[in-house]
Amino acid sequence: MIKAVRVHQVGGPEALVYEAVDVPPPGAGEVHIRQHAVGLNFIDVYFRTGLYKAPSLPFVAGNEGAGEVVSVGPGVTDFHPGDRVAYYSNLGAYATERNIAADRLVKLPDHITYEQGAVLMLKGLTVWYLLHKTYKVEPGTRVLIHAAAGGIGLIACQWAKALGAHVIGTVGSPAKADLALANGCDQVINYSKEDFVARVKQITRNELCDVVYDGVGKSTFPGSLSCIRPRGLFVSFGNASGPVPPFPLAELNNHGSLFATRPKLNDYVAKRSELIEGADTLFSAVLSGKLHVPINRAYALKDAARAHTDLEGRVTTGAAILKP
Repeated sequence: MIKAVRVHQVGGPEALVYEAVDVPPPGAGEVHIRQHAVGLNFIDVYFRTGLYKAPSLPFVAGNEGAGEVVSVGPGVTDFHPGDRVAYYSNLGAYATERNIAADRLVKLPDHITYEQGAVLMLKGLTVWYLLHKTYKVEPGTRVLIHAAAGGIGLIACQWAKALGAHVIGTVGSPAKADLALANGCDQVINYSKEDFVARVKQITRNELCDVVYDGVGKSTFPGSLSCIRPRGLFVSFGNASGPVPPFPLAELNNHGSLFATRPKLNDYVAKRSELIEGADTLFSAVLSGKLHVPINRAYALKDAARAHTDLEGRVTTGAAILKP
């Protein structure tokens, strides 16, 4: 028996139940890992509340983690007991141990900690595809990153700056503004005190941004569209304030023939070759010093409900983990 945090019925943080569960030996193509750290993400909230539907109930929450290989199932040749590994995979992460498909695992470089690995796989790979695949950020690209002091935001600001972009971020408090400025933002807009659309126009001298990365959703839309230059790109990749409401496609025309996309990580790492490309690029950026991955909060696995309460209450900044 191992310990895990399961959801029996979707709902609030109280739906997260810390309990003993059975884990069978790894099956064909699977690896059994003992986890050292688990990433905390808003997507975990979406599954817990039912905004994203889990395949079945009950389910073990969580989508990213890192640990060491304990044993491998039949047919697994790339991993061995003792290997340090990390992963992003839908559900199952909030546990002391777990089985996972070997083709979803990557090996952790020696100088990247389990804690860093646990927050890099979802957040870091998300930033990788956003900046390298969804829109190729280059020197001189003007980007607007909402929730710039969040777990994804801080990595995105650092990486976009390292790529030569002009980085504008939005935050909700002076403390978060300081954090975003220290992590690559050229300008930070406190949307609780300022009209972010007016400030973007002022900062860019009405030239606006090439791309807006919006993980907030309802409360930043449609303002985000007003921050994008003609033929620029609106990237809606999260719903922290609720989903973006349906809108007429003519709105994209009204703002200058804009493009819009609603991407998800699964579609960018569907092939193992894509997963390896993303992980290699990500780890190289960390090891070269382009990206720093501070862990700002750590919770015991049994306190997952409190962690979710803090996450939804916008108490957390940067990356946070659960410790099994």
